[in-house]
Amino acid sequence: MKASDIRSFDPIRYGAYICLSVPAASQAAVAGADVPALAERLGLHNEYGSTGGDPVRSIAYLRRVSAVPGQITDDGLQGAGVIVHVAAMTPEPITEFRAGLAHLLGPAITPRVLGGVVRPLSYTGQAMFNFSYGERVLQQPAAVMPNAFLVPVSKTAAWWQKDWMERHTYFLPRYDDAGKMRNHGHALAAAAGIACLLRRTYKSIAEPAAAGDFDFISYFECADADVPVFHDVCGALRDTTRNPEWAFVREGPTWHGRRTATWAALFS
Repeated sequence: MKASDIRSFDPIRYGAYICLSVPAASQAAVAGADVPALAERLGLHNEYGSTGGDPVRSIAYLRRVSAVPGQITDDGLQGAGVIVHVAAMTPEPITEFRAGLAHLLGPAITPRVLGGVVRPLSYTGQAMFNFSYGERVLQQPAAVMPNAFLVPVSKTAAWWQKDWMERHTYFLPRYDDAGKMRNHGHALAAAAGIACLLRRTYKSIAEPAAAGDFDFISYFECADADVPVFHDVCGALRDTTRNPEWAFVREGPTWHGRRTATWAALFS
């Protein structure tokens, strides 16, 4: 007799970042679109004042500060003036919101949508969970953590050719035969952000992602005082002498925004 204890990797949450580039001449009309009514009809809770875990269904409004190009060109994200985030435990509210928003905005505005899913953690045992997530930063009101960063990445074909056990090793430090640490790996390279950065990652439904999509959509929130920490963590992860995993990573644009209370305020 054998156990039947296989743990599922099925999605437990769905999300999308809807990136919009609205011409200046159209912004007043777009600001008047009744997006709040659409969000209310779908039961989407505004993340602007959230404290604690993710709302069951949520929406967030993000206004551009800057965008830095990456190795992968993505004009829709790079040029976005605003981003709307929607998330839910099932895909249907997101699909309905996207359709409703397209109807409100009309054919002249074509969103760039970066979407994905949350799955159960893949490489995280109990000790690593306690280190990386046991005291993770939960979402705080925008007055406390106003900055939002969106960083989509894909892994190279060489990464996906590795089996999962080899991929796992890149998240841990590596040591020589004498026990001296040779490099930090992902977990230690990113450790400075654990205490101050809210982290959220959506994975592509398919791994690797389809052409034109990203494998991972990473999102961060932080206080003004911790913006340098975000950049330090990104720098540490990109340093392949510290984090060899990044030799297999290709980044899209890094988009920086501010969390905004309402749809209309995105265009004020």
